Amino acid sequence: MFHGTSSSMKGRMSWLASLLACGFLVLVFLLIGSRSASALPIPAGKVYGIPAFARKYGMPCSACHEAWPKLNNFGQIFKDNGYQMMNDRDAPIFQQPAYWPIALRITPNWHRESFDRADITNPATGSTIEGRLTTHGFDLSGMDILTAGTLAKNISFLLVPSSDNTGAFHFESANVRFSNLLNSSWLNIKAGKFELDNIISEKRILALSNNGGIYQIYHFQPATEDPAMFTFGLGDNQIGAELSGHSKNDYTRYSVALLSSNDGNVGLPNGHGYDTYLTFSQAFEAGSLGLQRVGAFAYIGRAPTYLAGGTLGMDGLGQKSFYRAGFYGLWYLKKLDFMTMYTHASDNAFLGTGTPSFNPLPVGAHSPTWNGGMIETHYTWNPQFILINRYELIRMSRQALPIDATNPFIAGVSVPSSNFGDIDALTFGYRYYPFISSRAGFAFHNEYSVVRQRGVSPLLGRDLTSNSLFLGFDFIF
Repeated sequence: MFHGTSSSMKGRMSWLASLLACGFLVLVFLLIGSRSASALPIPAGKVYGIPAFARKYGMPCSACHEAWPKLNNFGQIFKDNGYQMMNDRDAPIFQQPAYWPIALRITPNWHRESFDRADITNPATGSTIEGRLTTHGFDLSGMDILTAGTLAKNISFLLVPSSDNTGAFHFESANVRFSNLLNSSWLNIKAGKFELDNIISEKRILALSNNGGIYQIYHFQPATEDPAMFTFGLGDNQIGAELSGHSKNDYTRYSVALLSSNDGNVGLPNGHGYDTYLTFSQAFEAGSLGLQRVGAFAYIGRAPTYLAGGTLGMDGLGQKSFYRAGFYGLWYLKKLDFMTMYTHASDNAFLGTGTPSFNPLPVGAHSPTWNGGMIETHYTWNPQFILINRYELIRMSRQALPIDATNPFIAGVSVPSSNFGDIDALTFGYRYYPFISSRAGFAFHNEYSVVRQRGVSPLLGRDLTSNSLFLGFDFIF
């Protein structure tokens, strides 16, 4: 994430208008240049979306996905039923001759990354310089190995060993789910490491670039915080247990999760408390427009303010509270759909200033508070071609520290406290799927994303802007 200085309202609007105009022109060009195709697509995903299910049930991937890995309502029902169609094929002993219960996904790509105010100090002269830093070249994404299915009736699992692009592995997901307890779809329990019940799923995001491949609104933390001590992302998979339920048609859904307070890390690095995540959503038909959904969520957590333990092992102590809460909506207008989200968040003043709980707070310290908004649109031009556009903004409503010459984070820089750390992010692109198959998926992905954060350039405390250009071949087998 990136942080930045203030400018006038006119300057901000000019910057945003230029970006939106650029995005619009690119999308118009793509629309004019695209041609219809007769074959159906197999959209490719960031993490989840497993062709093994299509092979097992003899169905096309489009049965569960609007644009794979983005689920439609039928796919959400299948997932909420514990990867079961509620028929004889659910049994783990049922196998099609082509069935292979493992999927592998990786994305060879070319990408360009640029920062307008990086630290390019010359070590020979020692002169302090901020300037543009740009890198580009061919690369690989990380690799995901996905396997999921039923162990017995109403007992399912998901296991995702995942590596970065150097081959270092970790477990992205590892959980067991007990579905339809007491013969009721309202009682289901999941335990292990899993994605939070986010209807706007970061694991099924349609963007892949370094900037666009995450939701800023899920991962934002104030610029005054110490990321070495406290890091949290609402899109990160967590370790714990979840109680969930849904109506038979999945229109009404709820979940309650009890989670270890360690942002999904193993080994109990902060083994002194639990977090709670609550969600509720309701879907409804809107005539010919189709199914719409609205929902709300709240995450209440605790995080350490210092480390202790010495030779017995380091542990996080001095826990203080934080929360994230908000509303979202999924809206459909024929081929065009919108995902909207509003969040309100706050961290304890000790977390917000990076102060150990055994020390007094800095003079004038407050609990930092902020609001965020997001709108993401998808236009399905035809079954093989989808356009993507997303805009996010995050605004600090209260800073953790007063902004003046005594503030070590931006000393000597004139920055209105209401702007310090604010984010604007724009992403647009397209995905083209040349074929559909129950055995493999392939997509050509082209994307541009830019993120600006106020007042956080590394040396002078000015606005920092980063942009990513990404072209990749996203495939899964």
